[in-house]
Amino acid sequence: MATEFNINAFKQRGLAGGGARPSQFKVLINGPFGFLNTGALNDMEFLVTAASLPSFIVEAVQVPYFGRTVKFSGDRVFQDWQIEVLNDVDFIARDFFESWSNAMNTLISNRMNDAAWPTGYKQNATVIQYGQNGSQLRSYKFSGMFPTQVDAIGLSWAAANQIETFNVNMSYDYFELEDEGPSADGYNALLPGDGPLSGSNNPPTG
Repeated sequence: MATEFNINAFKQRGLAGGGARPSQFKVLINGPFGFLNTGALNDMEFLVTAASLPSFIVEAVQVPYFGRTVKFSGDRVFQDWQIEVLNDVDFIARDFFESWSNAMNTLISNRMNDAAWPTGYKQNATVIQYGQNGSQLRSYKFSGMFPTQVDAIGLSWAAANQIETFNVNMSYDYFELEDEGPSADGYNALLPGDGPLSGSNNPPTG
């Protein structure tokens, strides 16, 4: 039988580990913040109900030459990161992000809170992918993160048997791979000679 139609070959070589599951994850948002309710930080890993592992994007630079277009590697782009958060009756998570946003630009006076100035509003976050046996498969750290949009919470009499959620759009400076788990990647965020990795678990190799 051809390999393409051999289900046993697929199980052995396609998803030998059973496949990574999108529901096996955790999000950690670091702190503390001098101007926020830090109690929400301890609960965030239980309240973030949807997130994503970051995308890797290097834009192409197109250069025309004699009627043809040649493409070269351009700059790296870090797209915004979105999370979905559960809202409990104490509004602790909602208040956390509202207060964070307000500290960057107060709703009425249109100024930044002194406690957040100049870069105190930027924090770190981590998203961790787990295996079905509880082992950590992969971990990404986001640096210089802050919320740019805290979405509305929809209210409706018809929305019975539901728990409120809201989305938060986060911008950040860069991300790095903190734990590559069992994979054999071993790539580094910096090249040899670039200096210290600011706490990365992947030191550069020669």
